[in-house]
This record gives sequence, C-alpha cells and structure tokens, in this order.
Amino acid sequence: MHDPATNDRTLVDGLARQLATRPQALAYRCGERRLTFADVERETNRLANALAATGVGRGSRVAVLTKQHIECLLVTLAACKLGAVCMPVNWRLTGAEVAYIVNNGEASFLMADAEFLPTVQAADLPRVTTLVCTQGASAGLPGLADWYAGFDAQCTPVALTPQDAALQLYSSGTTGLPKGVVLSHAGLLSTSRVVAREWKFDERHVLGNPLPVFHVAGMTMLLLTLYTGGQTAAYPDFDPKAYLAAFAAHGITHTFVVPAMLLFMLQVPGAKEMPKPALQLIAYGGSPISETVLQQAFGVFACDFLQVYGLTEVSGPATFLRPADHRAGDAELLRSAGQPIGGARLRIVDPITQQDVAEGEVGEVWIESDRNLLEYWRNPEATAAAYPEGRNANGGWFRSGDGGYLKQGYLYIHDRIKDMIVSGGENIYPAEVENVLMRHPAVADGAVIGVPDATWGEAVKACVVLRPGMSADAAAIIGFMREHLAHYKCPKSVDIVDALPRNPSGKILKRVLREPYWKGQRRAVG
Repeated sequence: MHDPATNDRTLVDGLARQLATRPQALAYRCGERRLTFADVERETNRLANALAATGVGRGSRVAVLTKQHIECLLVTLAACKLGAVCMPVNWRLTGAEVAYIVNNGEASFLMADAEFLPTVQAADLPRVTTLVCTQGASAGLPGLADWYAGFDAQCTPVALTPQDAALQLYSSGTTGLPKGVVLSHAGLLSTSRVVAREWKFDERHVLGNPLPVFHVAGMTMLLLTLYTGGQTAAYPDFDPKAYLAAFAAHGITHTFVVPAMLLFMLQVPGAKEMPKPALQLIAYGGSPISETVLQQAFGVFACDFLQVYGLTEVSGPATFLRPADHRAGDAELLRSAGQPIGGARLRIVDPITQQDVAEGEVGEVWIESDRNLLEYWRNPEATAAAYPEGRNANGGWFRSGDGGYLKQGYLYIHDRIKDMIVSGGENIYPAEVENVLMRHPAVADGAVIGVPDATWGEAVKACVVLRPGMSADAAAIIGFMREHLAHYKCPKSVDIVDALPRNPSGKILKRVLREPYWKGQRRAVG
C-alpha cells in the first residue's frame, strides 16, 4: 500500500498531511502544555508572519538558545515556511562561544530562555535585531507567544525543493571553531522515513524525547511527529527518576536516550519495579555503551532495544543494531553498531592512504547516504575535505572521523580516530579497553585516555568512578584488566574520580580528561 508520507518534499508537507486528516490529534506535550496539529499550524503561521516582518526570508538564519522543545519546533517550522533555517545553539556555551555561532550564521533573530539571558548579555551580537524570551516576558524582553500573537494565522509557505536547507546545527568544535552543519529537507525526511519504518512508530505511538534540541537526535525526534502523526512527549530537563515515572504517566511507547541516561535511570532505587506499561522500544546512541549497562537495562526495562550509530553530518542515523540482534544474545554482536540503514553504504578506509582496507581491519568509517550534509556553512574547505572523492547522486562518501571495521556486514566502532592511543607503535582503541573496564564489579563509570610516557610516547590511563559503597585500588583494577586483555592495551595507571566530564548529549569529554596530563607537552593527542 502506498504511504502518502513518501510524497513529502519538505518538513512542512508532513504538517499539511496531518492537518488534512487529523487536525485535532495531539502532536506535542511538555508538562501541562498541549499542542494539536491545528495548533502547530496556527502558531507557526503567525510566527512566520512575525519573522517576515523583521526581514527574515529565504536563506536567512534564525537562532534559538533554549531547552524548550515545543518553542524550538515552532521556530524551525516557521522558518521553513519562509525558506529560512533555524540554528539551535548549545545552551552550555559561554557568551563568547554563543556569539561566534550566532554571528557565524548571521542570524538577526534570537529566541532565548530566561535562564540564558545572562549568557546572551555577555555575548557581542551586532547582527541580532530581534531578541525575544522563550516562555514569557523577562528582563524587558517580550515573550515569544506575545511577540507574534497579533499576526495573521494564515501563511502560504514559499516553494522549496527537497535539497534546500532546513536546519543548521553546530559541531562541538573539539578540534577548532564549531562548524555549521547544513542539513536538507530531503535528508531529514529520510531520517524520519527510516526511523518510522525500523522502529515501527506511527500515529498510535508516543515518543518520549529527553534529548536537547541542539543535538541532531533531539531535533530529528521532534520532526518524527510531523512525518508519522505520532505524539511527542518532551522533557527539557532530564531527571532520571521523573523520566522513569513518565513511562507510565504519559504512555511512552518509544524513546531515544544516550547511554549515560540509561546508566542514571538504572541507578534509581526501584527502577525495575516502576511501571512501563506501554514501552516497546528503547533506542540508544551518541556514545559507546558498556556491556554491563546494556545487560542491566535488558532486565530493568524488559522491552526491545535498538542501537543507533550516526553523526550530525548524516542527519542522525547511519546504522542500526536492530532488536532482533539484541535478542540473539550474541556478546560479540552486541558490541557492534549494526548494519547500514535507509540506503546508506559504508567503507572502511585507511585515513592516510585513503585506500579501502580488508574486512576486519580498522580504518576510518566513510558513509554514503542521502542524509549526508549539504555543506559546512560558508566553509568550502571543510566541505571539500569531508568529501575527498567529491559528491555523487547518492550523497557522496563522507569521512566520519570515526575508527572502526566491518565484519559480515556489521560495523564495529572503536573510537574517534583522534582518540586512538599510540603506545610503543601499537594502535590502542579506548572503547575496547573501556568495555573490559566496565565489567569490574566496583566500576560505575569509566574512560580510557592516552597520557604522555617518556618510553612509549603514550601510556594508557583509566579514569574511574566507583559504585557507591564499593572500593577498589589501581592495582586491583589493573590486575582485573590484565586477566581479560593483552597487557599492552591495559592501563598503566588508574585515577579514581568523583565524576567524568560529559557534554549535554552524554558524551565523555576526552579532551577535558586529557588536558591536565598534556599541559606543557609539545604534542597533544587529539
């Protein structure tokens, strides 16, 4: 049977389809806030007209500094109706970092939460002519809804092609200034299409979304509602206990979390007994997961699991490790990132020679997909470097920067190429070592980094958070590791720490962990 969603050319088309058949169906909820598809249409029309009155039009960028999923979605759709592009900004950044992104995108409009106004005030934003507060007037600024309330509720979207820009997200900037990743309507629709099909998500289901909107997964999960008609329940501030309670309170059937969120929920007393009556699938991704955490999650949540591997630059997903793979119980398979999805293809390439390597050999993961980024915003050099062989009809081969290998069609990720440790001429991938580290009964969280070593160039160090009430010293942890790994891969030293530095998406900040050890060194890894 023909799926009418396959005719969508832009994100706005999905909203139009829902309006034609289910205008009063609940689309988004956040706390006490509820929006039907008819509400989304009316609010985004008024907001589009308000933005147009300030000069926003085709090709313009509008910025948001917000935790609020619904308001970010409204700005994104309103911008799309004008041919403009929304730029969600990481709200953990400093004023100078926010200023770089907003100014780089030449945004004239900025919406910010009240709690982030001090950051905005610390930023030099000469191009911003319109500044509004997300959820009501604050510090003399109008609230978003009041700002656009007087504008017409009718708006005819401009004509767009699937290859027009729809969203601009910024890379983390770990190796320099952040780059604007420009994603197309076609790429984002492709993500919705493959997620809806593979996750078996449709208008009958409720997606729990606790991810930040500046993260590609946080945004693509919001857009899934427009494509499928399924409801989104949004949770701007992730609280493990409250989110566990939401599974029953809001009838969540599907959710996407990062492994750190899974870990925090597993640590909630009584997590297994908290009801999850409708829960069908937990998707996870964004950072490596330990085998220990995954096995514990199977017992606590008693639903299907699906791993997502992807990047901002591929509009989210590149591979899925499907529920059937999880149910198979194969320990080696559970360490893989799954198989390419939605027409994507993979190659493993030597990062130096750029020649394909043999199956089972580690190299850089290259991805060909219709979800690949259009460009890095006004950075043709970076765009060209990301596509060494140029573009092709299938999106071009994109250099991911991730190290991994293929085995029987499954992708196994080791680490970012830049996180690889080179010790005595041996390449050591921290993820492999971390998987063993996390099996130690006293270890709650852990990370492995390379530190300077006068003899070997780099030595392996483990940074470990212990489980409450448990103890272990460095010698015991190293001894445990040596029972399960080649000695050259094992830590030579262990630091016990209170917590590991993570970004808002849950990724461990290896750069921050390495920094004190490499201070004053002439060469720093990564």
